[in-house]
Amino acid sequence: MTDIFDRLKNAEGPLEQYRKKAEGYFMFPELEGEIGPRMRFLGKEVITWSLNNYLGLANHPEVREADAKAAADWGMAYPMGARMMSGQTKYHRELEEKLAAFEKKEAAYLLNYGYQGMVSIIDSLVSRNDVIVYDSEAHACIMDGIFLHKAKGGKSFVYPHNDMDRCDKMLGFATKKAEETGGGILVITEGVFGMSGDLGNLPGIVKLRKKYKFRLMIDDAHGFGTMGKTGAGASEHFGLVDEVDIYFGTFAKSMAGIGAFVASEKTIVNSLKYNMRSQIFAKSLPMPMVIGALKRLEIIQTQPQHRENLWKIAQSLQQGLVAEGFNIGNTQSPVTPVYFSGSVPEGTNIVIDLRENHNIFCSIVLYPVVPKGVLMLRLIPTASHTQKDVEETIEVFKKVKANLEAGKYISNEIKSMSTTI
Repeated sequence: MTDIFDRLKNAEGPLEQYRKKAEGYFMFPELEGEIGPRMRFLGKEVITWSLNNYLGLANHPEVREADAKAAADWGMAYPMGARMMSGQTKYHRELEEKLAAFEKKEAAYLLNYGYQGMVSIIDSLVSRNDVIVYDSEAHACIMDGIFLHKAKGGKSFVYPHNDMDRCDKMLGFATKKAEETGGGILVITEGVFGMSGDLGNLPGIVKLRKKYKFRLMIDDAHGFGTMGKTGAGASEHFGLVDEVDIYFGTFAKSMAGIGAFVASEKTIVNSLKYNMRSQIFAKSLPMPMVIGALKRLEIIQTQPQHRENLWKIAQSLQQGLVAEGFNIGNTQSPVTPVYFSGSVPEGTNIVIDLRENHNIFCSIVLYPVVPKGVLMLRLIPTASHTQKDVEETIEVFKKVKANLEAGKYISNEIKSMSTTI
């Protein structure tokens, strides 16, 4: 037997092992100033490519005005209690109705947080007799929901990312299992994969309905507001709104807020309302966020210029990088990954060079998120970025690429950049 605290003190996890060298710099960095394409990091102005403020709504004057007025009118406490008990308001219902209409679904239900909400949706949708089939690059919140399903005795099958031949095979296994248990099948994928920027293969999955019976849920956190003719997401982009049985979107990205929602048939949403413990036993979403979300949704629907400018900047950035010989993978969304070959210490030295010498702030993704020997710099363009930001960044990346190829970032260990220890 061991003491839990002693084990935690002596067994650092895959991220915590870098804490002493990374905290305050690579991890938990503190960006200061108004949210936008140029902020301050450790006292210096940097071009910021790490924020999911896709449509630039964080500091849109109408949004700031709505947020401020709602906070003044209601405070942060109202409504008190869970919605089922005392936290229901007409504004919560109004937001749900408008979200459902936007997604062309019968009903929608607000969630306090996207991550927590997805875990709870999966937990509430499937029983131990049901089978889940999911993409191998599914977000951590989906994985935690699946882990909870498996802990209750449920079964799941995973297919390699967007591989429809293997998805077909996994659905065959799932069908056999569901026939044994008397359960059903839930397929889960993402609308836009937030790391690589490619889209879930919704057309391929839908085509498999000719062979198998299943329900389809998509996590469209990065697609809501950015994809499709009106910004309704990846399902709209593919023209498959009616084929997606359960649509999940978040307010934390295009809406520049907090919270999320799930949309589906009215009977299914009612079932979730009365079974999702993360909502039944949690305080209602505060009124300023609800009023603010109503304003944000209105802007998404009535001011398409923000989405249009996002895509203008994204395409300029992506085309410019490709023209200079950079590998941006298979992105089909504004998310822009830039792939290099190198070690983890080389990757961290690139980030240091970008931030210290070139005033570029972006996120780096290393093993095990990407294969060993692969480095990924993840750029998130927004409607607030300018062509000047794009041009400056591409010029800097050209220098970084030359330095990497010349071996200037080679090191045997990660340089300590911690600002807190």
